[in-house]
Amino acid sequence: MPIDTSARPPAMSDVALAAGVSHQTVSRVLNGHPSVRPETRERVQEAIARLGYRRNSAARTLVTRRTDTLGVVTPASALYGPTSTLVAFEEAAREAGWYVSVATMRRFTAESMRTTVEHFLDQGVDALVVIAPTREVGEAVAGLEVTVPVVLISSTLDIPAGSGVRTVGVDQRLGARLATRHLLARGHSSVLHVAGPLDWYDAQDRLAGWREECAAAGVHVPPPVTAGWTADSGYEVGRSLVATGLPEAIFAANDQLALGLEHAFWEAGVQVGQDVALVGFDDEVGSAHYLPPLTTVRQDFVRLGGLAVDVVRQAIAGGAQPGAPRLVPPEIVVRRSSGV
Repeated sequence: MPIDTSARPPAMSDVALAAGVSHQTVSRVLNGHPSVRPETRERVQEAIARLGYRRNSAARTLVTRRTDTLGVVTPASALYGPTSTLVAFEEAAREAGWYVSVATMRRFTAESMRTTVEHFLDQGVDALVVIAPTREVGEAVAGLEVTVPVVLISSTLDIPAGSGVRTVGVDQRLGARLATRHLLARGHSSVLHVAGPLDWYDAQDRLAGWREECAAAGVHVPPPVTAGWTADSGYEVGRSLVATGLPEAIFAANDQLALGLEHAFWEAGVQVGQDVALVGFDDEVGSAHYLPPLTTVRQDFVRLGGLAVDVVRQAIAGGAQPGAPRLVPPEIVVRRSSGV
């Protein structure tokens, strides 16, 4: 029979009546329960669309004590790593049925973090996720006292064991070791490292991994050159190296640094891949089209986002106890810049 919902929004009971099923069956369809027959599911979904039914999120929250919303804190940065991490996590969270509310911050202090966290707690988020590329962010997170799970996306090992924070990240040290090992395997007697800003965890870990691999191979460890993350910074380092003497091989802490190095070497008539071998880090969009194409370390951000969502899910359920970071292994992508 026709259902008149002109005076009120359609309810779940209206959907059940229109589809000729029980209230419980409608609930199972809405929650993606696998026990519903395909033809029944299709009938319920058709009734939902025809009636224009929308879930009452407030009522559902009162019953489940969950909002299916995650609060994400991230630096206000356009750099490849943090941005790719945020996109991958948001996509994985959405596929898992969570909404994501994002707060970007330019400065991380105890006070600014406290204000942001209180904002998310007022929204009733189920968990907090913090993308923490720098020591400043990690220190602010370590001091949090909240009643919801906190998951840090970072490679840092510096979070105190008693903080209750769960950590996931890409194994930056392994990536640096893979880059250095690849260059040494090409017959080079030493590898210069052009490091990123050392207040960044990734830069610290890539520096440490380079040193570890050089030590393991028993080769000379030249003093690293510390730079920024930008191609402009790499260009200036490249010009300096042309003036003072080229190394045999260079491991650059990210692809933008490598791009700037390639530019400076090209201007000086230095042939990358022949006169000097070069490896970057990130495998950012376009690195295969550098001249020459860049050998680099690829971070699997999709896998990282999925791992972070899994840890959030386990933490909400009472599992995934804080401990050592869960790390995603990177891989090296070999192209012409490291030699032909």
